[in-house]
Amino acid sequence: MAVYTHIGAEDMSEIVREFGLGTLISAKGIAEGVENTNYFVDTSSGRYILTIYEKRVKTDDLPFFHALLDHLAQKGCPVPRTMHDGSGTSLKMWRGKAMAMIEFLPGLSVSRPTTDQALAVGAALGHMHGAALDFPLSRPNAMGLEGWIAMAHQCGTALNEIEPNLQDRVTKECAFLRAHWPKHLPHGIIHADLFPDNVLMTDDSVTGMIDFYFACTDVRAWDVAVTHAAWSFSADGTEYHAPVGNAILAGYRQCFGLSDAEETAFNILARGACLRFLLTRAWDWLNTPADALVTRKDPLAFLNRLDHYADQ
Repeated sequence: MAVYTHIGAEDMSEIVREFGLGTLISAKGIAEGVENTNYFVDTSSGRYILTIYEKRVKTDDLPFFHALLDHLAQKGCPVPRTMHDGSGTSLKMWRGKAMAMIEFLPGLSVSRPTTDQALAVGAALGHMHGAALDFPLSRPNAMGLEGWIAMAHQCGTALNEIEPNLQDRVTKECAFLRAHWPKHLPHGIIHADLFPDNVLMTDDSVTGMIDFYFACTDVRAWDVAVTHAAWSFSADGTEYHAPVGNAILAGYRQCFGLSDAEETAFNILARGACLRFLLTRAWDWLNTPADALVTRKDPLAFLNRLDHYADQ
């Protein structure tokens, strides 16, 4: 359940009016997700998603995210536009919390992607990277290499409660990546979290790329590695689906391209992608109360992926 902030019908009607979206027809909380409160909002002018920002997302970062969405949408990327009120504002405050209304996009997330769907996702990521080349803003990646190392230190010996000797494995991987990380590769705007649940599809077409709240400026090819690691394995990370992984890369190469240096560094970038999600999942695993209404995600699913890339 991810409706942390409850909004009554009268207040929701006022919010809809403030955004100039006609009159409220219905609103329903969305249970999926753990970071923010989200509502489906149907109005006389269409369907939208109302987001109340609750956790992790810093209010100061929201103008960057909103400007990026609008820039990419204008370039033809399948991302949701933000709604603006009469004064051009896309952000409003609701009882001390920032909120925004964004465009609703059709489609469903897939759990077992086909090669054609993976090809489309790789191409959509390449299209996004190309469209962002002239985006004028930047944002540092708080979950980059030094962020992973800091999180590993914060988790400490508690990592061994998840898996025996996990702390030692993570410490060695941090040292390897710090020594070999390809910082010289081209940087650009990246999504940084393009998992299947952040992509909407209709048949074999990408109709939506959503949840840009980790978007930042970093090594561009690392974004491809994150997507490859997220899409190309079974849920527990024990099975690598080579046709899907190859299709992700083929779609990206067709639409944007990877340099020889990026190709050479790809496995190191993928190991970094796996370590990043292993550690954030481990942190949540160790710090989420047992009675919380949030389902913890298994960190070892990304340890298994990490082992796959390390063996290549």
